[in-house]
Amino acid sequence: MTASAVWSKTWTVLVALLIFGVIIMIHEFGHFICAKLFKVKVNEFSLGMGPCLFKKQKGDTQYSVRLFPIGGYVSMEGEDGESDDEGAFHKKAVWKKMIIVVAGAFMNIVLGIVLLMVTLSCFTDLIGTNTIKEFYPNAVSQQTGLQEGDRFVKIDGHRVWSEQDLNFLLTRSTDGVFDFVVERDGEKVALNDVKFETEEVQGLTLIHYDFVIIGEPPTFWNVLKNSFTQTLSIGRMVWLSLFDLVTGRYGMSQLAGPVGTVNIIADITAEAATSKNLETLLSIIIFITINVGIANLLPIPALDGGRLFFLIIEAIRRKPINPKYEGYVHAAGFVLLMILMLVVSFNDILRIARGG
Repeated sequence: MTASAVWSKTWTVLVALLIFGVIIMIHEFGHFICAKLFKVKVNEFSLGMGPCLFKKQKGDTQYSVRLFPIGGYVSMEGEDGESDDEGAFHKKAVWKKMIIVVAGAFMNIVLGIVLLMVTLSCFTDLIGTNTIKEFYPNAVSQQTGLQEGDRFVKIDGHRVWSEQDLNFLLTRSTDGVFDFVVERDGEKVALNDVKFETEEVQGLTLIHYDFVIIGEPPTFWNVLKNSFTQTLSIGRMVWLSLFDLVTGRYGMSQLAGPVGTVNIIADITAEAATSKNLETLLSIIIFITINVGIANLLPIPALDGGRLFFLIIEAIRRKPINPKYEGYVHAAGFVLLMILMLVVSFNDILRIARGG
């Protein structure tokens, strides 16, 4: 491999690490700023995990950069145990603790909405709608129920909020047959067993998208609306993809971890530099930051959602669970999470090595 080829790959990986780091930093900053707002003592603000590369003490807080860019954390006094400090996390009102816990995910989702606004305003000539404009010749879906002018309301029971829902929900079929609810001439119409032509590629069933949707020029209002609806669509995509993973629809080998994510960003960065088109790069950043925000709200120990789950229990019973025992649960969850991260990262490395 030539020096220019090595540098070509190196700079894109560095940019990818920077992007991934910014997404994590914004998440942790959400926790940090709310903790400071509610006068919680923050012991450490860390970007990355593992051995410390750089640290600086300022006031009560140590700011650090760690070796592995696979996460980060805000360590608060009294977060996982008892503390006599007046600024301890566990001494604050439960609603304040809830805000601190969800603030990281909130910041990631806000970042996604802002970047969507930029993308739709600056890089999009037409914003896709949920309405069929026309069909390709011999379209199977037209022959089995759909018509021009139909606006999609539901696909297989799932609400259609944006064009992204059309793309994602149509890929989840294993047989190319769908139940739709559409709006036609001002009325909702149920269309069952609408068929699409399918094709088998490497064991996957691909749907032939045989219609064209109506596009609208960007305006202030439809950019604003679509930024929120597309965020909802991506958020649901995360949950449905997790459901598909748990139920065995997809295997662990198809799950990408930090290494795979950085590699994807690096490849798209190189493509964007070559084509001078930032839209695809912004799209993957949007997907990842919303993904990080939504995934962190899963009720899994060691994640923000796990902590929120314990706080909801505290609010209901009006008495906190013993911080020591809650700490044990989160510690166990963290260990399992790290094991999962290592397994997924190993799969990522094998996939990259094989050129997959």
